[in-house]
Amino acid sequence: MKSLLEVIEDGGRREQLIGDTARMIDGQVASKKGASGFAIKAGYKVVSKLRGGRMIQKAVGALLNDFAGAIEPLHAEYRDGASHSGFAGFLGARESDATNALLAITDRRIGEAENNVVKSTYRKLRPMAGRHVAAAIPEVGKLVDRYTA
Repeated sequence: MKSLLEVIEDGGRREQLIGDTARMIDGQVASKKGASGFAIKAGYKVVSKLRGGRMIQKAVGALLNDFAGAIEPLHAEYRDGASHSGFAGFLGARESDATNALLAITDRRIGEAENNVVKSTYRKLRPMAGRHVAAAIPEVGKLVDRYTA
């Protein structure tokens, strides 16, 4: 079983992973309901139109190494134990750890962002981000499983 870091070093697989991750994010956003779902969808729509409609893929590409590095310790622990439930199940039991690791990356990186629309949108949505990232953790696990098996 490969590490996630090994997968992203392969240029062709990296581009495929970026596309699949962007589609996963699209699906997660589309599934949101209620007032917070409306706010997330509105913010996502604004951000996704930036850079000629490629902002989400560009952001995923820019953050992929950091995200992989954040998830890799959990994936290494999973590989050492080789659970039959897959990495998605393993992450489900460590949802808080995975969520915090991913949000630490975006929190740090938003301070470095130059685009004020991205910064403003992130700051508005950040208070609700924890529960939404946590809801996506099973899909993150499935995506990692698909690429590292």
